[in-house]
Amino acid sequence: MKNNRNSLNYFIAVLIGSLSLLLLSNCTTPSQQKDENSEEAGSYIEEPDEYTVAAYVWPSCHHDDRFGDMLWPEGIGEWEVIKKGNPRFPGHYQPRLPLWGYELDNNPQVVEKWIDVAVDHGVDVFVYDWYWFDEGPFLESALNDGFLKAENNSKMQFYIMWANHDVRRNYWNVHKFTDDTSILWDGAVDWENFKIIVERVIKQYFKQPNYFKIDGKPVFSIFSIGNLLESFGGSVEETRKALDYFREEVKKAGFPGIHIQWNQGGGRIMSQEAAKQFSERVNNMGFNSVALYNMGGRNEDYLIYGTNSRKIRAQMDSVLDVPLFPCVSIGWDDTPRFPAKGIHDVVHYHNTPESFAALLQKAKEYADSHPEQPKLITINAWNEWVEGSYLLPDMLNGFGYLEAVEKVMNGEYDKY
Repeated sequence: MKNNRNSLNYFIAVLIGSLSLLLLSNCTTPSQQKDENSEEAGSYIEEPDEYTVAAYVWPSCHHDDRFGDMLWPEGIGEWEVIKKGNPRFPGHYQPRLPLWGYELDNNPQVVEKWIDVAVDHGVDVFVYDWYWFDEGPFLESALNDGFLKAENNSKMQFYIMWANHDVRRNYWNVHKFTDDTSILWDGAVDWENFKIIVERVIKQYFKQPNYFKIDGKPVFSIFSIGNLLESFGGSVEETRKALDYFREEVKKAGFPGIHIQWNQGGGRIMSQEAAKQFSERVNNMGFNSVALYNMGGRNEDYLIYGTNSRKIRAQMDSVLDVPLFPCVSIGWDDTPRFPAKGIHDVVHYHNTPESFAALLQKAKEYADSHPEQPKLITINAWNEWVEGSYLLPDMLNGFGYLEAVEKVMNGEYDKY
């Protein structure tokens, strides 16, 4: 009887082992799974539980071929302004001092270093600010010549945020234009230019194998919704027609569609009526998601800033019918651009990598609480030196903010 039982146990063990091997042979890891259009569109099926951390890139620190001589004649882009930052109160950290020096953001060797350090610390995507002024691109070299010519750019994904806000003459170089607040560029475009933009971004960017996609659809973020509306006569219906035209052109290019993202910029607590109108506009224009460029609710105290931002996020979440992606800012200090600003305009209390990590953990928990949507978290920013919000290492905090991202996204922050 004992021998029969041993034989039966042996047979069951062999059967289980064979079934296990069969199951394993038919499985692939998430990184190996591609959708059927992956070779053409370069999209991968992401593991549902994976987080995506995207950092905004402000591409102003190089010489722009079209407008560089007019804006920043020293030939180093906005570094010209950043280096002239001056303290406005005791203990004010100005000028900001990059650990790696004043490197140009359109140098592929510089961006190769960025990509390595980003990936090593849990940043997966760069979101490039992108402009179209006077019927042509502005500050495009950071992406075209920096990121896309970096030899290791296949390690990193990217997408575009069309940032066409209005620009006053003294906004980007107050030292040259002083009190001249006249409009240099109106961010609205006409139909002809919109069609050129659509064709350009599809051919030049969407077809890059590492362009960031959601459900196989290239993500295209739009920052200045007011100027988008102005481009089409202020009409929600006409703006929807333009975005639908964009969708059809993307499908013609071989993609299943486009994921168009409303970028709210900052944010504030809205009245009930304003919140309702906001949600209706998102729906009526056909946006697929909402993100923020900075987290909103600024205060001198970073802890209050973070608390305010979470209240804003909660309100937006309660009224939206599309995914809302959380944003965490590192700080705020745009005094190099504005001589009149002082202590009350700067986030300067409790502004530490540790406080940032705590807030990033809360954003991660928000993503966990919305399993129906991609776990995309945005960070302001990778290199906003002129606004005092950057992950890149500096002389004050070293790699502290990057290490905070790594710690939180690795699950080391929340031990329980």
